[in-house]
Amino acid sequence: MERVLGTGGVFLRARDPEALRGWYQTHLGIPVGEWGGNVFENDAGDATVWSIFAGDTEYWPVEQQAMVNYRVADLDLILARLREAGIEVDERIEEQEFGRFGWAIDPEGNRFELWEPVTS
Repeated sequence: MERVLGTGGVFLRARDPEALRGWYQTHLGIPVGEWGGNVFENDAGDATVWSIFAGDTEYWPVEQQAMVNYRVADLDLILARLREAGIEVDERIEEQEFGRFGWAIDPEGNRFELWEPVTS
């Protein structure tokens, strides 16, 4: 049987796409190409998690259908930079067996997750 090999992309709607692209480029360091996005080239061993949560999960706001999780190398540093820029950052950091997690909110109200995976 043919099967899905991984996540092919993340797509967000925006009231002001140019401004939101600029925000992600400035604050999360995501380069934006002329076509309006970026292709992440992953190193061997990198993983992408796919999961379905219950409709009433409180892991992210119920009015938000999905949440994007971004892999980062230094969670503390990126959270500090977001705070310095006046961005709404959750004070909580979770440490789990597969890494550390933090959260923030973009200018359009999308809560996103930052994940510093455990390195072996």
